[in-house]
Amino acid sequence: MTAQTPARPRKKPRRGKFLIIAVIVLGVLLVAADFALAAAGEYQIAQRMREKLQLNEDPSVRINGFPFILQAIRGDYTHVRIDAYGVPIKDEQQGVDLRDLDVGADLRHTRVELADLLAGNVSKATIDTVEGSVRIKAPDLNRLANQVTPFDKLSIEPDNRTATQTPVDPKAPKTTAAIKLSGQTNVAGKVITLTAYGQIALVSGAIQINIDDIELDDASLKQIIPQLRQALAIKIDPGTLPFNATPTAVEVESGSFKLSGQIADVPLVQR
Repeated sequence: MTAQTPARPRKKPRRGKFLIIAVIVLGVLLVAADFALAAAGEYQIAQRMREKLQLNEDPSVRINGFPFILQAIRGDYTHVRIDAYGVPIKDEQQGVDLRDLDVGADLRHTRVELADLLAGNVSKATIDTVEGSVRIKAPDLNRLANQVTPFDKLSIEPDNRTATQTPVDPKAPKTTAAIKLSGQTNVAGKVITLTAYGQIALVSGAIQINIDDIELDDASLKQIIPQLRQALAIKIDPGTLPFNATPTAVEVESGSFKLSGQIADVPLVQR
């Protein structure tokens, strides 16, 4: 009886492997192309925003949403985020001298054809809604306060001692916010540490600081509290928001005051 030779194991077809690899490679290439197109669009918007916002350098621009190509085909970019940091604003006639603003804008539904966007031709581009904001940071506040009374190391924080009252409409813009300012001042050559509590309010498109209470580390100097309260009652007007949005809300963040507002149906660039 002859022994049967064992059958050799069949090799698995490689076609399936090659197909999977090809699909993966194609996917990677498409994603890379999508990001490259988005980066080109972001560059063109950054160039236009540098001119529009009168910046010294290109702002940071991010076209959100994936894939970019689908938005490009529709000519409708759902959410574009623009940020610029360390922006100075000086207007001698209005008495405005701010040196370190953070400027931001959320563009909702920017409408422009892809060919026009990549060519830098955005004269016909429009935006459904712009949510603009400006942050005024502690160093600028410290400098403004020093024009009346010498202050040093002023810091900005929300005042969380009492619960904020809920407005009738929770979505309504907040026109006031509780603040806590901490820092130092000099009285007759002596450095005094102070903590001030109060509010910021939206007044005629600007931020008005109102101080209710001040605590000193030296209680024997309480007679200077009214003077300090008056010195910190500062009005800060950074001018219009990005895209000339009207300020409608104020907010206190750690290290800054935020002024924000909206505007609808605006061109991407001035015509």
